[in-house]
Amino acid sequence: MKIGLAGLGIMGYRIGANLVKAGKLDVVYNRTENKTVQFSKEYNVKYVKDPTQLIKEVDVLITMLADDEAVSNFLTPLVPYTKGKVIIDMSTISPSVSINIAKKVSENGGYMYDAPVIGTSIFAEQKKLTVLLGGPEEKVEDVKNILSETASTILYMGGNGMGLYAKLVNNLMVGVYVAALAEAYNFGVKSGLKPEDVHKVLALYGSAKSPTSELKVPKMINNDYSTQFAVKHMRKDLEIINKETQNVKVVNPLSSIALQLYRMVEALGYGESDYVSVLEVYKRSNR
Repeated sequence: MKIGLAGLGIMGYRIGANLVKAGKLDVVYNRTENKTVQFSKEYNVKYVKDPTQLIKEVDVLITMLADDEAVSNFLTPLVPYTKGKVIIDMSTISPSVSINIAKKVSENGGYMYDAPVIGTSIFAEQKKLTVLLGGPEEKVEDVKNILSETASTILYMGGNGMGLYAKLVNNLMVGVYVAALAEAYNFGVKSGLKPEDVHKVLALYGSAKSPTSELKVPKMINNDYSTQFAVKHMRKDLEIINKETQNVKVVNPLSSIALQLYRMVEALGYGESDYVSVLEVYKRSNR
C-alpha cells in the first residue's frame, strides 16, 4: 500500500514526519515547492510537483490543507482518479463542503474520510493527537491503522462530516475558552494581582483549570505568541461554526462574540501568531 501526503504546513510537516518514521509515507506534495524539497531532503521521501501525479502513484492520499477553498480546489480535480483509493482529509473545513466532495469520490468508486485533529503541533510531535473520524465504515480499520502512527486516540464519529462536526464542537469550546482566559488574565493583572498568582488561579488551582489553561496562561505571562495554533485558523473555524449553526438552526451567541475578538486581533497583525494573542485585544483596550 502506497501512501501520499499533501500539505506540509505546521501540522502536516509533523504528521508526515511521524508517518515516515513508521515506514508509512511514500510520496509528498506541497503547493509551495520549497517546503516539499526541504521535507524530501530531511526524510528521504520522494516528492512530486503535480497533484494528479500524486493521486496516481498512491493507494491512500492524506491531505492537511488550510480551508474550504484549498481542499475543494485540490481534491475536486482529482475525483476522476479516486476509484479504489482512500482519501483521508485531516483539514478542518466546513462539513457541508467535505460531504459534497466525499459524495463525488464515492460515486467514482473511492472512499473519503474527514479526519480533523485535536491537538497542537506539540501534540503532533509527541504522536498524541486525537483524530475525529467520519466516513464509510468499510475502510475505517485501515484508516485507523495508518493514523495510529501520528495519533494516540482515534474516535470514529459516524458517516461523512461527523468527524468535522465533532472537531467544530471542540474548537467552539476552546475558542471561547481562550478568549475568556485572556479576559480573566487581563482583569486579574490590571486589578493588581501578580501574573504568577493569576496563573495559579486559572491554571493550577481554580475551578476552571484545564490542559488548555495550563498551556496557554504561561504564554500570556511571557507574551509568548509563538504559534501552536494560529489566529487565522481559529478565526476560520469560528466562521465555519457560525455558518454551520445557521444550517442546523441553533443559536451561538458566545462563539459569535469570540469570532469578533479573533477578527480584531487578526486585524491588529496577529493572524499568523498563536490564538492566545487574543489577549492583545484586551491589553490595547485597557484605560
